[in-house]
Amino acid sequence: MNAGTEPKDVTSQFPDVIVRTSNFNNWFFEKIGEKVKGKEHKQQDNWWNVMCLTGVDYFSSLGFAPGMAFLAAGLLSPFATFLLVLLNIFGAYPMYAKVAERSPHGQGSIAILEDLLPSWWGKLLVLFLLGFATTDFMMTITLCASDAAKHVVDNPLSPSWLQNQIALTLILVATLGAVFLKGFKDAIGLSIILVWAYLSMTAYLIVVCCTQIFHNPQLLSNWQSGIFQMHGSWWQIAAVSALAFPKLALGMSGFETGVAVMPLVKGEPSDSPDIPLGRIKNTKKLLLCAAVLMGFYLVASSLVTTVLIPASEFAEGGKANGRALAYLAHELLGNGFGTAYDISTLLILWFAGASAMAGMLNLIPRYLPRYGMAPEWVSALRPLVLLLTAIAFFVVWAFKADVDAQGGAFATGLLVLMTSAAYAATLAVWKEKTLQKYLFSVIALTFTYTTINNIISRPDGIKVASLFIAAIVLLSFVSRFSRSTELRVGKVILDKKAQEFIETACSKHLGEIRILAHRPGGTNYREKETEARENHSIQSGEGNFIFLEITPLEVSDFWEDSLEVQGLEIDGYNILRCSSSGVPNGIAALLLHIRNTTGKIPHAYFGWTEGNPIAYVLRYVFFGEGETAPLAREILRNAEHDDSLRPIIHVS
Repeated sequence: MNAGTEPKDVTSQFPDVIVRTSNFNNWFFEKIGEKVKGKEHKQQDNWWNVMCLTGVDYFSSLGFAPGMAFLAAGLLSPFATFLLVLLNIFGAYPMYAKVAERSPHGQGSIAILEDLLPSWWGKLLVLFLLGFATTDFMMTITLCASDAAKHVVDNPLSPSWLQNQIALTLILVATLGAVFLKGFKDAIGLSIILVWAYLSMTAYLIVVCCTQIFHNPQLLSNWQSGIFQMHGSWWQIAAVSALAFPKLALGMSGFETGVAVMPLVKGEPSDSPDIPLGRIKNTKKLLLCAAVLMGFYLVASSLVTTVLIPASEFAEGGKANGRALAYLAHELLGNGFGTAYDISTLLILWFAGASAMAGMLNLIPRYLPRYGMAPEWVSALRPLVLLLTAIAFFVVWAFKADVDAQGGAFATGLLVLMTSAAYAATLAVWKEKTLQKYLFSVIALTFTYTTINNIISRPDGIKVASLFIAAIVLLSFVSRFSRSTELRVGKVILDKKAQEFIETACSKHLGEIRILAHRPGGTNYREKETEARENHSIQSGEGNFIFLEITPLEVSDFWEDSLEVQGLEIDGYNILRCSSSGVPNGIAALLLHIRNTTGKIPHAYFGWTEGNPIAYVLRYVFFGEGETAPLAREILRNAEHDDSLRPIIHVS
């Protein structure tokens, strides 16, 4: 494509470090390009303290779960909640304990499933699950902010200027985004204060409610009579409760976060970096303690709210809608305690949004940039925070900050993630000769039933999740196409023999480095060299070719840490061999490495390939091969804008 040029020393023109000149850019794009690989966290703490960090997501659902449970199951809410607690402790806990064993650095069930499926199938599954994870985390932010705003709006002491729930919700979401833009530190310490303050106040409130019921036994009698009037026998009660409990799935939201915060859990001094047994053991304690503690609060709060609050108050527009416990706090303990409880609920709900935001900031950069399915800036903290905050604004506006309306999407995203974790755990133990695999199979089927039941009863949830999935898949493949000509090899490593070939070429008469592309598996080097000399009019005295053979690797991966090049001498010909996820990308990376280390502009020689150019572009994006010469040149052009410093591509 370009005519030959005289060799020239350009080594000094390639700086090793590119420094951003703008202080704003240095701040705004902090940590850009840093790949997430489950690095160890220096800030680790005891498991009971880290439990509070996952607890802000888990326990905060008490702010709205009792009311939603009544809307879903009516007077049977305590029974349906009890079934949910059983599923939590005897289903979700053993499942996530197994996930913790297989992902001790917080990768979670998505990473386990990715490893079980090869190539593009694994990537597509991850994109699918990321759509549901984004639904879960995003709806956590918006639903919790909406419910927090509702506690303010419905507080009898709130002034008139605090009566706009949508505006308050947007302010809470914006505040959350602003905190992450500044940098969120000491999250564990703040979560400890919020969780224990909220749980202590809730425990006191439940004790007061139980005392009220004890002194007014007719309340309990009326509840029992109402149940048997509607459902004639215990069998009917059990059956209806079993059908209703999947709608209460919001009370299971802490397990995903529990695994995600594993790197923060302090293990034992003897822990291995790869398999930290002490951390795994302590994380299991965290998960079990959180599940048991949440189980008590869920059943107790469901019982007292069902018995003490009139059914009409749970409905939309009722005083207990979305804030059943806060309603009782005002009714039984006065507006002073009730307002304090509203503030405590608001803070823990707001912090639950922070937990969800942190989950997305950990999850999205872990996968999409590695697949080439997101722009480079997605690996930076602040641009991603702004994007997620903007999406949250849109969700709040679309749902009009309605807590009940967002519950279906929240539950759908959560249940699909938990179902995927159930299958990940089942597949992980299936080859083991134990009864555990049958237990996990039953758990997986139970979660499948729960998910399907929820989707059928609340189809709006799957619609919202589908929008997130479609957006992620579409934007991912657009990004993959747009980034397909990026230079994405971290470094190039030549073995001793390969380095000798390059040095020998530099020491010859003209000092030209001529790289001749050759398809792996071919052995007729003499014929290939003769053809190249004739096509490009290169005489034998003008230097020898160095053959380059690149074998495609796993093409669905985008980023490569290194390109390791091996030198071989076969029948008197110098051969460079390596493997790369993208053949043109590997060629471009090697040519730039040769230029940077020798100071000489290398020449690369190719033959045209017959076929449709668009088909070859698609083949390159998805299979790593294509029309090699133009793709390699385009990658070089994007990497080096000065054509006088660019390695030269010849095609015949």
